[in-house]
Amino acid sequence: MLRVGDLQRSIDFYTKVLGMQLLRTSENPEYKYSLAFLGFDGGNPGQAELELTYNWGVDRYEMGTAYGHIAIGVPDAYAACERIKAAGGKVTREAGPVKGGTTVIAFVTDPDGYKIELIERKDDIGAGTGLR
Repeated sequence: MLRVGDLQRSIDFYTKVLGMQLLRTSENPEYKYSLAFLGFDGGNPGQAELELTYNWGVDRYEMGTAYGHIAIGVPDAYAACERIKAAGGKVTREAGPVKGGTTVIAFVTDPDGYKIELIERKDDIGAGTGLR
């Protein structure tokens, strides 16, 4: 779950830039928050889901020191970076081998500053993600 400052802006990023699908949303007026659940290939039980939480009236959060990043497997990190940039996304580390290894990774940043690592997995993981 990620707390976001603008729910629609974040939904747009994860759907239009990363190619996720908006699976469902809910509102809780009593406790003043909204939720959006996103995923690839139709969501659970076959795939993980990302929960975005918007607490009404809160437009930013401190990242904290425990959070690292979200990781998504993609079949081609280079192509995924090009697609993300073409869709207006921010690539903060271009695709290339991880230091001291051969695994190809890249990093992008969402509108709230959360980092997303793309890990190249040529075994077709992520083939339905839109991050080809």
